[in-house]
This record gives sequence, structure tokens and C-alpha cells, in this order.
Amino acid sequence: IDKAIDKANGGGGEDFQPARYEGFGPGGTSVIVDCLTDNGNRTFQDVRQCFVKTGAKIGVEGTVSHMFAHQAVFQFKGDDDEIILETLMMDDVDVTDVEVEDGVVTVFAPHTEFFKTKTALNGAFPDLTIDVEEITFVPQTHTPVAGEDAEKFQKFLDMLDDCDDVQQVYHNAEL
Repeated sequence: IDKAIDKANGGGGEDFQPARYEGFGPGGTSVIVDCLTDNGNRTFQDVRQCFVKTGAKIGVEGTVSHMFAHQAVFQFKGDDDEIILETLMMDDVDVTDVEVEDGVVTVFAPHTEFFKTKTALNGAFPDLTIDVEEITFVPQTHTPVAGEDAEKFQKFLDMLDDCDDVQQVYHNAEL
């Protein structure tokens, strides 16, 4: 009774826990689903239904995560990857890769180097506007998906998007 009264008075608020589910999506794609939930059983059932209804297979922890690199990613306008790489190396940042495509520079670094990378970029280029700065799972390989598998995969993503507890979906599908 005391717990119910505390909850009604605003005390004993919601206790949210992170949850991660991994598996193989339609077309043999690899999928990681990150959730934030106050009811782990409900969330598991909701996510499992998304897998089952699209012919996908949910797995256990570690099923597909080894196929992704957990990385810090920064994107900004520019075209000189050499200067960026040299600057980051001078600041002793452990950079994984620097790519330039269509006037956009993308810097990849281990997720543990996020703050160090951001600080080095802002210190060397104070006027730089960073469009994307995130820690994410980057697929090491991509799986082409077409035809019926592409439709199922899109339905799968839409169903996951409709789940309130799903925060982020990482996949290696090449649509």
C-alpha cells in the first residue's frame, strides 16, 4: 500500500533499464535493437513479435554484435581528409578511418575516443560545425536486400519503430 501511495504522490518513479536484442532480419541481415524499458518482459515480447512476424530470427547476446564496430562517428563539411587525419594523430587520437564523400568528411574512432576526438577537432578547427557526432554500431559488412526481402525488411523496421521502448535499430542491410 505504501508503494502505491508513494507512486501516486510522485515518489518511487519509473525504473527504466536498457535492453539490447540481436538477431537476423529478413534477407539474412544482421540487426541490433536497443531499447529502454520499464518492463523487460513486455519489451522482449514486443521485439520478438517483430522478428517472428517478418520471418526473422531473434538470437542471444553476441549473436551479431561481433559483426559491428562500436565507434564514435563525426561528420562535417570538408574535402581534405589528410589534414584532418594528421591533426587527430598529432593530438594522439586513435582514429580508425577518415573518409571524404561528396564534400562531407566522416571520422571514425573507437567509442572510447569520442571526447578526445571531439576536443581535438574543436581545438584545431574552432569554426568547424560538426553535423553528426554520435557513438553507434557500424556494420563491418553489408548485406544486399532486394525484392520481397526488402519489403519484409522495411515492414520489420516499421514494426520496430512502432514499439515505444525501441530507441535505436542498427543493421547491415543495403537496400
